[in-house]
Amino acid sequence: MNPELRPRLPCPFEKMHPSQLLRDDTFYMWQAYNLALDAWRQDEVPVGAIIERGGEIIGAAHNQRDSTRDPTAHAEILALGQAAKAIGDWRLNEATLYVTKEPCPMCSGATLMARLKRVVYAMPDPKMGCLGGATDLNSLPQSNHHLLVTRGVLEAECRTLLQAYFKLKRTED
Repeated sequence: MNPELRPRLPCPFEKMHPSQLLRDDTFYMWQAYNLALDAWRQDEVPVGAIIERGGEIIGAAHNQRDSTRDPTAHAEILALGQAAKAIGDWRLNEATLYVTKEPCPMCSGATLMARLKRVVYAMPDPKMGCLGGATDLNSLPQSNHHLLVTRGVLEAECRTLLQAYFKLKRTED
């Protein structure tokens, strides 16, 4: 079905507005969470990603696979592209990716190739996650770059969001 003609799923979740005074992992994950809500409202799988560098957000995106009909239009890939453009370099070695779900093989590989400093994700993905879930690309000994990985920031909130979306999708079909 044409993505523009699909009925939108009502999103029962509200955006969060954390204090700007403390820009920690939780603050940036709430920003990614808000982008995941935007994805839901566009009938995309609700995954959001933020890239932060030096306290500034230099990339921000949500999944857009269905609307763009592009299999690579994952939140992480789109945010990485924005961040590279923002700083004028593909090397994002001082940047941190915040994402609401553990990156897939493609996105995990892209984080390594972009030489990110850190990846922070909310919920693990035991089926397709490649930073500790199904496998861990970051632990390949022959790799010339390794990420710092933080898991579980806002895990319950992001899990609730994703599970609610898929529960609604299943009842829609």
